[in-house]
Amino acid sequence: MKQILQNLQDGSTELAEVPCPRVGRGAVLIRTTCSLISAGTERMVVDFGKANPLEKARQQPDKVRQVLEKVKTDGLVPTVEAVRNKLGQPLALGYCNVGVVESIGTGAGRRGTEKIGTEALRQGGGKGTEALRQEGTEQRGSDGHLVPQCLSASVPFRVGDRVASNGKHAEMVSVPVNLCARIPDAVSDEAAAFTVIGAIALQGIRLAAPTLGEAVVVTGLGLIGLMTVQLLRAHGCRVLGIDMDPTKLALARQFGAETVDLSAGQDPVAVAEGFSRGRGVDAVIITAATRSNGPVHQAALMSRKRGRIVLVGVVGLELSRADFYEKELSFQVSCSYGPGRYDPLYEEQGQDYPMGFVRWTEQRNFEAVLDMLADGRLDVGPLVSHRFALGDAERAYAVVGGAEPSLGIVLEYPGGDEGRLLARTVPLQGTEALRHLGTEKRGAFEHLVPQSLSASVPSSGASVPSLSFIGSGNYASGVLIPAFKAAGARLVAVASSGGVSGVHAGKKFGFARTTTDTEALFTDPDSDALVVTTRHDSHARMVLQGLAAGKAVFVEKPLCLTLGELGEIEVALGLVARDAERRDYTPTRSVGASSASERGTEALRQGGNEQSGGEPAVPQCLSASVPSANASVPSPSVPLLMVGFNRRFAPQVQKMKALLAGVTGPKAFVMTVNAGAIPADHWTQDPAVGGGRIIGEACHFVDLLRFLADAPIARAEALAMDSATGDSVSISLSFSDGSIGTVHYLANGSKAFPKERLEVFAAGRVLQLDNFRRLVGFGWPGFKSMNLWRQDKGQRACAAAFVEALRNGGPAPIPLEEILEVSRVAIEVAQP
Repeated sequence: MKQILQNLQDGSTELAEVPCPRVGRGAVLIRTTCSLISAGTERMVVDFGKANPLEKARQQPDKVRQVLEKVKTDGLVPTVEAVRNKLGQPLALGYCNVGVVESIGTGAGRRGTEKIGTEALRQGGGKGTEALRQEGTEQRGSDGHLVPQCLSASVPFRVGDRVASNGKHAEMVSVPVNLCARIPDAVSDEAAAFTVIGAIALQGIRLAAPTLGEAVVVTGLGLIGLMTVQLLRAHGCRVLGIDMDPTKLALARQFGAETVDLSAGQDPVAVAEGFSRGRGVDAVIITAATRSNGPVHQAALMSRKRGRIVLVGVVGLELSRADFYEKELSFQVSCSYGPGRYDPLYEEQGQDYPMGFVRWTEQRNFEAVLDMLADGRLDVGPLVSHRFALGDAERAYAVVGGAEPSLGIVLEYPGGDEGRLLARTVPLQGTEALRHLGTEKRGAFEHLVPQSLSASVPSSGASVPSLSFIGSGNYASGVLIPAFKAAGARLVAVASSGGVSGVHAGKKFGFARTTTDTEALFTDPDSDALVVTTRHDSHARMVLQGLAAGKAVFVEKPLCLTLGELGEIEVALGLVARDAERRDYTPTRSVGASSASERGTEALRQGGNEQSGGEPAVPQCLSASVPSANASVPSPSVPLLMVGFNRRFAPQVQKMKALLAGVTGPKAFVMTVNAGAIPADHWTQDPAVGGGRIIGEACHFVDLLRFLADAPIARAEALAMDSATGDSVSISLSFSDGSIGTVHYLANGSKAFPKERLEVFAAGRVLQLDNFRRLVGFGWPGFKSMNLWRQDKGQRACAAAFVEALRNGGPAPIPLEEILEVSRVAIEVAQP
């Protein structure tokens, strides 16, 4: 399918070939029929992309401060690379979309419902797909599987519905249900494309709370301003519109407003004085876009005592206290489409706000605008200045950039070949494209090797591991993919949920193809290994699927989020949990005497779904490949599994390991992590998605101490500060050789302090590692310090070790028992 992307480095736009997005849980997949370019709002985005680096910095001073702080902690070169990587990522444009629902994701409105399969429903007395099929009431989900009514009923849409949404300028879009609204039959697709713009205007009006007969000023008569004028007139208000464009002023008068022409030198304050009969206007809604502080100052001057000022647009905000003090004015900034915006519970997880407490959510604002369009109280026909076919997107954005006057620009979509629109995989300048051109080259595994990569592939008889990536976010694109490419791996496919980031990563690093069909990678014969860089809640599932498919798996930390998941992974690896008496690690926060594997399968036993493969019980999907329960080591047929505990591979850590090898007696470790605060609603803080920062991040440092101690963890204890997020924790570790260690993982420190510092005390000597850039030895004969020009946390060496193990079939770079041990410790100390 085609999608419009912008390059933030130079402001250019591209109509790119992108895989059809995967329809998410609680979302709908929409085939676009038309979309609206908002000339004012999207011009700001285009102008930002075209600005030089200095102008970009001036426009985002907060980002500049973040960059300067990163320079202090990480160094100049890594910071520059991170900024370039961020600006190099294409931006998907658009937020006014109209189309037809093609498929519906499961589990809308309630987390975890996708786990309720039809078999469980049948056993529980509910209607499974077979019963629904017989009744003829089944509905198909996004993956083609039948969706039980108890899941699909929570989605307020059906396949074939026309809907308006905030989807991008793309032929297919996946949008959460709370960001969509059904279009009444009386509203055309083109008119419905103004729904989101109308909701932005309507939310500003709701905050201003005008009453019948009040005098309201609208400053800035772009699309949002002109729709604000119409909506205020529908509220029974007298409206004064301010702008300098004669065409827009004429439209405002057509919609029933009086106007102020700034280009003619009219004084808006004086005009407003007369307009309000000398009393001052009741409210001012600012829908302009300017860096000037003038609009707010002007609004204050023309307002009555206790008047209301609402900012919908983007203007300078250096406010004067005197402007507001005498009149006791109120000032409020409107947030986009209305309540629910940017709330992940509402937008991503489908949790609606009760109407009795929040009458007008963003979705209900969409519906209100559509109702007014259907009744004829909103007229958007005069707001359309241009119409372009999607294929002429570059011409459309030339108009947006100022090539000619414009207002509302409608993009029309051709439809056409359904197979092309729904294609989940797109070949890049790699295997498939080269095969058609006849320029392919074969690697050691008889796989086609793109020419862009073949130069880096060893020419010896050594096998060349082929990798596919699941996930192409910032860390994957900025760190991991470059690391694995530098290690000589052949990059086959990269998967992403929306398609855009996968296309960017695929083209940048030379992947053969990009896809949104993650499941297909598990059975892809071209890939020897999978690299998993998705959100934490998917790690265990993908590890299990990968191992069951015979793929080696490199998974970013954490390995899993629960002891049950850890137990399933142990079963899949052919490991048998130790008895409580034989177990050499004892947590202070015990969850019971049973082992991790036993806990992981208890739910299966109770559900009656276990298969008798010995003890512990074996999940049915894995039992065929699981060895005898009497095994105590991984089965030799089990593929390689590695977690991205990269810090143990850092050059300075390797030096510490070598120095400590000559020390007898126990050691003491003090690891201080100045992690910084993350909002409580960030996905990493959600126990069900990110697992919390102890499981998701602090596991790195437990592994680091385990590596340097070179002895199993015998005991672990965690003390947490009393905070809403619980992410400031001190973890105490005791090792079997008598060594001790403490990880202070703190979220309440200053960014001016180093982010990571490790101190090791042993045999009258001390090692101090400061932020993976400076290592200093105290009392070490022949060693004083080891300094690096740039921070090195071992990511490249970690990737190279994994690739080398694949290439030569050597031992796992991180012993499997250490991966499982560290994962268990992190999970158990994180429990309340």
